[in-house]
Amino acid sequence: MTDLARLSLEPAAWDALVARADRPSPDYSRRVLEAHRDHGLAPADLPCLTVRRGPDLLAVLPFRIARGPLGIGRVARPFASPYLTVTAPLVAGGPETGPALAALAAGLRTLGRPWWWPLLPVDDPAGSAFPAALARDGWSLAEVAGFARPVLDRRPSHDAFLGQHPHKGRIKDLRRRRRRLDEAGRVAIEAVGPDGDLARAVEDFLALERRGWKGRAGTALACRPGTAALARALFHPGDGPVTARADLLRLDGRVVAASLALVCGGTATLLKTAYDEELRALAPGVLLEAEIVRALHETRFADRLDSATLASAVLDDLYPERTRIAEIMVSPPGGPPADRLAGRARRQHAGKDWLKARLARLRRR
Repeated sequence: MTDLARLSLEPAAWDALVARADRPSPDYSRRVLEAHRDHGLAPADLPCLTVRRGPDLLAVLPFRIARGPLGIGRVARPFASPYLTVTAPLVAGGPETGPALAALAAGLRTLGRPWWWPLLPVDDPAGSAFPAALARDGWSLAEVAGFARPVLDRRPSHDAFLGQHPHKGRIKDLRRRRRRLDEAGRVAIEAVGPDGDLARAVEDFLALERRGWKGRAGTALACRPGTAALARALFHPGDGPVTARADLLRLDGRVVAASLALVCGGTATLLKTAYDEELRALAPGVLLEAEIVRALHETRFADRLDSATLASAVLDDLYPERTRIAEIMVSPPGGPPADRLAGRARRQHAGKDWLKARLARLRRR
């Protein structure tokens, strides 16, 4: 057991673990967690469970102890924030995966608490390995909820992607929208990698997002100094196994759509997107997503695009593949049955959904 402040004193070991992780994800990387710490989204004493072999880190899991569903007492939860896309533990790949997962499961057991686990990838081999390790260690597991997140695996060429696409109507619609955008003015696509002017691209994104509905609601990153600084810290050139990327769509020189991504282990996680809402009829945001797909195939900057969404009507018919993301309850040997805990969590979710719907109806009146 350690904490974020002490873990930060081992930058080389932490970066090495990210570079050889069994499932590529920037979420529990040093770059992302230190940015959360430095800008008020995570405490320096955030507890972290680690697995080691000598000087090497084999697994890292930051977590919190918090209230569980419907009065069952305090439970453990993996650290989460609005800017994390999964909460799977960071685990070394290759022959070290099995021993690291077994040690991690035993370490979780020493806390003596059930875990309420959101945003856990469960359908690929690396994602399912962690729940399987818990089951082997005697834990009970039960799913609370889940959804299918759109992802896109790179084909041999962009033409192959278009030719194999299951939604031909969507491709035709994108071409029609692009013609309309071209008629509206001079269109330019700008891709900014670690060697480009990422700082300027981030400022363009922050300004664009703030002009939209998120700015009016006060939830845009630029609305608060801490989240604006977080964006600048996440999407900077830097070094290490996680790199940043920005894609901009310009109309007559003005940025009308922007996307910010982190690239790790061959996967580009598209964390933030924004578009000019005055041009909604021309769909600049969707067209930028299509251009990112083109760039993926033409420049091969990654092997996979991860939409990083909870649900996305925009990307559902553009990204052909899916990865299942689940919310689960897990209970240690001798603890309360996970099925019972999951049932309570479902009832709590249902109550919150009912309250949100009720408030929405009252606002409409």
